[in-house]
Amino acid sequence: MLIAIVGTRSSGKTTVENYLVSKDFQRVRIVSDLEDLSSDDSGSLTTDPYNDNDGLQSKHLSFLSLGPTPKPSLANFDHHEEKPLCFSSPSSLLEYVTRNWRRDFVTVDIYTRDVVESFVKRPFFLLLSIDAPLLDRFYRTNMDNVSSHSVSLEQFVREHDTIVFGGGLPDSLSSLHSLSDLVNIHISNNFDSPSMLHSYLDDLNLLDPGHLRPQWDAYFMTIASLASKRSNCMKRRVGAVLVRENRILATGYNGTPRGVKNCNEGGCIKCNGTLYPGDIEYECVCLHAEENALLEAGRERVGQGSVLYCNTFALLACIPFLSTYLRGADRCPCLKCTIKIIQSGVNAVVYNLSYKVDDASARLLAEAGVELRRFQPVALK
Repeated sequence: MLIAIVGTRSSGKTTVENYLVSKDFQRVRIVSDLEDLSSDDSGSLTTDPYNDNDGLQSKHLSFLSLGPTPKPSLANFDHHEEKPLCFSSPSSLLEYVTRNWRRDFVTVDIYTRDVVESFVKRPFFLLLSIDAPLLDRFYRTNMDNVSSHSVSLEQFVREHDTIVFGGGLPDSLSSLHSLSDLVNIHISNNFDSPSMLHSYLDDLNLLDPGHLRPQWDAYFMTIASLASKRSNCMKRRVGAVLVRENRILATGYNGTPRGVKNCNEGGCIKCNGTLYPGDIEYECVCLHAEENALLEAGRERVGQGSVLYCNTFALLACIPFLSTYLRGADRCPCLKCTIKIIQSGVNAVVYNLSYKVDDASARLLAEAGVELRRFQPVALK
């Protein structure tokens, strides 16, 4: 595995890198022979806004980072620590780690989009982004610098905007915003101490292969979440995926039946909330995501070993009080879907944690021998 770390100044990139080195990762660097391009103006920031100035006093600059990197002599590193491997170009680094992909490497020298894109094609590459509260990072920066090299808050904020949004960056560099779609893991370092960050990293387990290649449950639940975006139901968006032997049989999302006006166009009076006290009570005419997936597959295609994945509206997982408020009425799977799941021959149901399973549904599923399993994604701070 090769982990490349990007992030804002003083967000903790070096702390994470050192943590990984302590876990037997090999530190790697990209070093060039370019002349010193840094400014000697003591009142300004260093040339490389990405570098954390982590004690490396060399003024030799990397072609990519335009910032301090260790000299080939590597005299600044602890003698008890394994010296980093240095490469003259990203391509030479890529070639080396590809040949040695079973080993673990870490670097802070990869953050240009075209370079990241060349690495991200490899199944062993992980891009980790880290950030921290702006004011905390400002205090960390000035605390680490001698007084003559301290920066003003305005300077620091301007640099932050340049790093994140890209205005004024050299053409050879990329903003963090432009890399966001390539990031595998984002860490918000709002911890009070390095030890707390280390503890979080321990729990995160960066060596878990699921960070690079999602396990089956995560894979199918992601597809269920994507299917939910097609929903037209006014109450909530739900998606479902029916699989057998890890092959997709059908997908479904909730909404009105085929040929009937969409729920969000007024097709279901119940969901649209247009009833008033004294009006005739209408039943909901929306099909649930599970029902649509089962109908799409048909009983003859379900067969032995089939699993139904059901996601729920992602917002509920982010708002605990709202999730609690709705639990009394919204359960996944509901009783009517449970009956159809059992009758169609589904062997297991995987559902999202943000909903409580109906007790009657759970009893029926247990009686019918249908496994019921909760899915909870990794929570990244």
